[in-house]
Amino acid sequence: MEESIVRIEHLSHRYNVQWSVRDLNINIPSRGIYGLLGSNGAGKSTVMNILCGVINPTEGNIFIKGIDARENPVSAKKHIGFLPQKPPLYNDLTVEEYLIHCANIRLMPDAKVKSSVEDVMNICKIAHFRNRLLKNLSGGYQQRVGIAQAIVHKPALVVLDEPTNGLDPNQIVDIRGIIKEIAEERTVIISTHILSEVQATCENIIMLEEGKIVFSGTIEDFDNYLVPDSIIVSMLDVPSIDTLRNLNGVNEVELLHTGCFRVRFNDAQEVMDQIIDLASKNKWHISELRIEKSSLDDIFNALSKTKI
Repeated sequence: MEESIVRIEHLSHRYNVQWSVRDLNINIPSRGIYGLLGSNGAGKSTVMNILCGVINPTEGNIFIKGIDARENPVSAKKHIGFLPQKPPLYNDLTVEEYLIHCANIRLMPDAKVKSSVEDVMNICKIAHFRNRLLKNLSGGYQQRVGIAQAIVHKPALVVLDEPTNGLDPNQIVDIRGIIKEIAEERTVIISTHILSEVQATCENIIMLEEGKIVFSGTIEDFDNYLVPDSIIVSMLDVPSIDTLRNLNGVNEVELLHTGCFRVRFNDAQEVMDQIIDLASKNKWHISELRIEKSSLDDIFNALSKTKI
């Protein structure tokens, strides 16, 4: 059986007397994009820094492709690429010079450096800027260079901290495409507070709160974490709001705009059947009738309040 790319066992860390994370157990068995979520102070940065070898944990063990990161840190780090929130660029180097430098400090064999640098410049679409000084690149292209340095040594694990922070909408779309291409051959962990970014990019989510895991699963599981309790119905010929309120199983009715209502229910099927029956009899002409899913913000807030 293939070894997990990341295995975290009983991880705890404290700063002075305050525990930042407590007894975390995480297993990432395969390639894909994992979102690391959490409120401010939830422990995300601590986990990322420990995972990438920036700080040593107070307790617990981390294995990268089966290598104990505490006992063999250099061997473990060879399999990790890291992009902090602010790309670690040397502004007076050109794009190509900088990536060659990054390949060398990752201890890549000299014979492979040139081809690897060429590969990542093509993946990140920066080859045409190979001779441009980093300080003369836009923020979006500096971010691409930052991603390129994180993958130049072909790591199995890539950790990206807020990779689309501060970018315009077009740049965000481009970076998302690059991340998805990278994830075809390796595991990517993205730490972000932008929920739409998680929804657009990630396949799996790990959410921390007060240093402990409150959710771990697929993006579909996350989307469906809260049981729906409302229906959206739009009609061309509008009934009175009291007509809807008096239906069996209806808890509350809210007028969103002309002809459109949010109906909160006990039993979705019972309420929808009644609306359809009355609409047919009274010619309300339904244009929309759907169960309303909870927003990502609602789910995040509910998980943030989970007792742990």
